[in-house]
Amino acid sequence: MGIKVRNFYFLIAGILAILFAFTHAWNGQSAILPMLHVSAIAMDTQTVFMYVWHIITAENLVFGIVFMFMSFQSEQMKIRFAAWTIVSLLIVRLMVILGITALQDVSALADTFIDSIVIVIYVTFIILGIRRKSKGFVGPMSQTGRAE
Repeated sequence: MGIKVRNFYFLIAGILAILFAFTHAWNGQSAILPMLHVSAIAMDTQTVFMYVWHIITAENLVFGIVFMFMSFQSEQMKIRFAAWTIVSLLIVRLMVILGITALQDVSALADTFIDSIVIVIYVTFIILGIRRKSKGFVGPMSQTGRAE
């Protein structure tokens, strides 16, 4: 009895999330976070920005591991709640990114384009995985032959 992928959409979402975790960390360490190390920004502000950045990286990594694990589960109906919860968090994340950017500088919304597209693609794969129909399992049958 080998390991069988039950939901390829969740597997793809998991791989993407792990990839996003690494690219997010790399982008932060190489481009964004070094800009914080200027004397004009208070140390407590730098610290908050760094841990918030790394929280998002860690969330992406955890989401990736969870989706990869969920892709192998045979009881797909039981894991839909977790998938919807993660979709909700990602949509809220996108709303915060767009909302804060629009409030601070509407002209900077174009700079959020790639992040927005990535989140939409990621959410799309998760929703496709949630909506995927299980094959072969109909449910308990009554004596009349109808699923109960």
